[in-house]
Amino acid sequence: MKVWIKRIFAGLGILLLIGVAYAAFAPIPQDEVLPEEKWGAGSSSVEPAWSGLQRDFPATNETADNASSPEKVELGRLLFFDPVLSQNDDMSCASCHHPDMGFADGNAQAIGADEKVLPRSAMSLWNVAYNTNFFWDGQAATLEEQMEIPLTSDEEMGGSPEDIVAELQALPEYVDLFEKAFGSSDSVTYENVKNAIAAFERSLVTNNSPFDRYAAGDVNALTPAQRRGLGLFRSAATRCFECHAAPTFSDDSFSVTGVPDLPGQPHDAGRMDVEASSLDGAFKAPTLRNIALTAPYMHNGVFNTLEEVVDFYANGGGRDAGVQNVDMHVIGFELNEQEKADLVAFLYALTDESNLPEIPASVPSGLAVVEKLEPVQARQVVSEVNVDEAEAASTSTHEPVTLRVEPGQTIQSVVDQALPGDTIEVSYGIYKEHVVIDVSDIKFFGIPNEAGEWPIIEGEGTGSDGVIASGNNFEMAFFQVKNFTSNGVLVEGVTGVYLHDMYIENTGVYGVYPVRCTDVLIERIEGTLMNDAAIYAGKSKDVIIRDTLTYGNVIGIELENTVNGEVYNNVAHDNTVGIFIDLLPQLPSKVSLYTKVYDNVIENNNGENFGKPGTAVSLIPPGTGMLILAADHVEVFNNTIRGNKTGGLAVFNLTIGFSEEEIDVGPNPEHTYAHDNIYENNGYDPDKFVKDMLGSGFDIIWDTTGVNNRFDEPNAKTSFPPVLPSSTWPDPLYNIYWRVLNFVVGLVS
Repeated sequence: MKVWIKRIFAGLGILLLIGVAYAAFAPIPQDEVLPEEKWGAGSSSVEPAWSGLQRDFPATNETADNASSPEKVELGRLLFFDPVLSQNDDMSCASCHHPDMGFADGNAQAIGADEKVLPRSAMSLWNVAYNTNFFWDGQAATLEEQMEIPLTSDEEMGGSPEDIVAELQALPEYVDLFEKAFGSSDSVTYENVKNAIAAFERSLVTNNSPFDRYAAGDVNALTPAQRRGLGLFRSAATRCFECHAAPTFSDDSFSVTGVPDLPGQPHDAGRMDVEASSLDGAFKAPTLRNIALTAPYMHNGVFNTLEEVVDFYANGGGRDAGVQNVDMHVIGFELNEQEKADLVAFLYALTDESNLPEIPASVPSGLAVVEKLEPVQARQVVSEVNVDEAEAASTSTHEPVTLRVEPGQTIQSVVDQALPGDTIEVSYGIYKEHVVIDVSDIKFFGIPNEAGEWPIIEGEGTGSDGVIASGNNFEMAFFQVKNFTSNGVLVEGVTGVYLHDMYIENTGVYGVYPVRCTDVLIERIEGTLMNDAAIYAGKSKDVIIRDTLTYGNVIGIELENTVNGEVYNNVAHDNTVGIFIDLLPQLPSKVSLYTKVYDNVIENNNGENFGKPGTAVSLIPPGTGMLILAADHVEVFNNTIRGNKTGGLAVFNLTIGFSEEEIDVGPNPEHTYAHDNIYENNGYDPDKFVKDMLGSGFDIIWDTTGVNNRFDEPNAKTSFPPVLPSSTWPDPLYNIYWRVLNFVVGLVS
């Protein structure tokens, strides 16, 4: 062989070795690992507390180089109201953020320089101290950065940093105030202008509304209508709390609701104009605190009243208008006129101006400040709807007592007498009502009749939720809950949940539904006929689900965006999917981590999918035993998985059901470990979606995405791909195999 040929082969061999070495040792791309403070799972409730509605506010966005002080806040207050910062000395921050209008301006679209109408409405500044991004589209990361646009934009105040500093330096009173606030003689700088105003805006905190007083134990702080409205607000019928959770009643993530563009105005792409990978028309969910004072509503002021906003969401947002990618929680609902009035009345209960700053009588520039507005019609309406502030009920420790609901009484009438530590016993009977329990440390027990039958909470197919609980350390047992449209038992935002020994039937979306909770134990629940999950825990932390029986549902058991879950010794049969461990996008919790699923029987989950159209659950193919969707660190072992016609165990990436623009979490399932499970007769008649994609069904289906997914499953007769990586494979072999699989998948997809 000629020398040059030998050199070519040698070169090719070296390249091959380099390629193999790269494939073996180069890290596989993996999802971002979020720090724990960004997980978002679990409760933020305060303990001890009269109710679980008391929640810890998040940390403020104060920066290390702009620590607040009374002097800085006072300087910022004067600058906020002083038109000297504008190019023409005719506009101040308060021109668009008037304190008598909830720190908005009462216009559908903000009015800028020379009376120019701006594209969006002015957002309220109440509680901006807790925001992590600013503007409707989140284009600014800090309050200091946020100020750059209104201060310097020609369409707004139109000043230049140089002119602003020069004018302030010419005013001895400001020079003195800057020196006191920042501690040096040369403190009049453009950065310190922004720092001072930011310090003032961070002082605009509202946290003593009628709702807050009710949450703290003043049971008379809400009217009966507002208490009913609070129940609706937390209900899975409206799902308001999904994007407007206490205590901020806001969400700094971005969602598409389908708000219509204003006639004659260009389409507003929202967040997409800031981040190309975002969804068209996505905006942040603003705070609902002081919402009664800040009409009109939405980013373009398209709705004049809260009633119009409720109607918009009741109609499914923009879905009917053909808007794409409307948020999964905006699916429409039915409210009668009384219920709509109750929900709006609750929103009025989020009003609190006890920390309202004074408009200065004058400012150092001598320019005219905005005038105080009297009377303000919205305030008058609020005062008519809300009750006068009363002395809070005692939250001191009392001797726990047992309260009994006797035949002829309503459950709610007795619940309303309970104090923390009490036990509520319900005599056998059929109770056609909806029950709300907000007090912490409550035990809620049914008392069976002589035949051992538990009392029934009956919705008659029209009530939205059987029981809503927001009290810490809540225990409920020995009930039948039937025929509601949204949930059987909803427990929202608390620490310490124990649900056991119940029969739940046909309660709409979920049977038992702890959400945003910590320390959850669910056991000995039988659930059937739910159009989502019979047993669900979402956005929660430290959850155990055991010894349950689920059948005839779309999902038997679901852990969604939850951290530290154990699912064991359950039987899930004849659902659409038996057990579902998932990480879904566009939710406050951004992780699904550390789940163990073991010693369960998962069989014959071949029921038709009757999930509501447009929901994520409606996409699940029938015949799935267990589905892991984008969840990480899931261990599946010692389960019996049999008779599931599409697949026994499926491990998939989020793109199977969501567009890339929708996904704001790590989309890949990573660190799955399945071992020592028994597989029998799975994949024998796969759903069309899976059959078209893979050709047949299998005991195990892995879509080949994600790092470190291992399968020690000698009992599995069929799998996709035919060879699954096991725990004995060294990492270099796994890496090579992963790259080959994904190369092949890329070629055929």
